[in-house]
Amino acid sequence: MKVLLLKDVYKLGRAGDVKKVADGYGRNFLLPQKLAVLATPGVIKQSERIRSAALADRARLNQEMGAVAEKLTAVTLNFSARAGETGRLFGSITTGDISAAIERETGIHIDRRHIAHQPLRELGTHKVPIRLTVDLIPEVVVVVRGEGEEGQAAVAAPVPAAAPIPAAPPAPTE
Repeated sequence: MKVLLLKDVYKLGRAGDVKKVADGYGRNFLLPQKLAVLATPGVIKQSERIRSAALADRARLNQEMGAVAEKLTAVTLNFSARAGETGRLFGSITTGDISAAIERETGIHIDRRHIAHQPLRELGTHKVPIRLTVDLIPEVVVVVRGEGEEGQAAVAAPVPAAAPIPAAPPAPTE
C-alpha cells in the first residue's frame, strides 16, 4: 500500500513523503491516526504543499523545544539498584523509571515511548537519548550505582566532628 505521510512518523519518514508500507500498518495505524492518506494521483500533487507546511511546523516546534532540550542535557539522574558481582543488575532501569525521574527532577513530562533506549541492565554511567522532535534529540546522563555503594562511600569519607557546644555555666546559688 502506498501512502502519503501527513505528519513525521518515527522510523518511517517525514511529512510529504510517499512511502510503501504493509497493508495492515497503513490500514490499522497510519490511516486511523491521521498520520497518512492513501497515495492517489490527486493527493500526490499536494505533497509539496504538505511538505512545506510540515517544514514550517517542524522549525517552529524545534524553536519551542530548544529550551527544554537545554534543560534536559544539564540533568544527571542517579539510580540505585541491586547488582551482582559482575556489575549486572538483577532487575533493570526502564524507560518508565527514567521518565518519572526526569519529571521529578525538572517538572518536564516526557512520554516513556520518546526515550530511545533499551532498559539499563549494567552499573555505570549511560547517555540516554530523548526524542523531543525528529531533529532534536538531547541526551540525559543516567548514573546507575549498586545499592551498597552509597553506604560504602559514606563510611569511607568520615564526617568531620562538629565543634563541641560549650556547657552553660552553673547557675549561682544563694
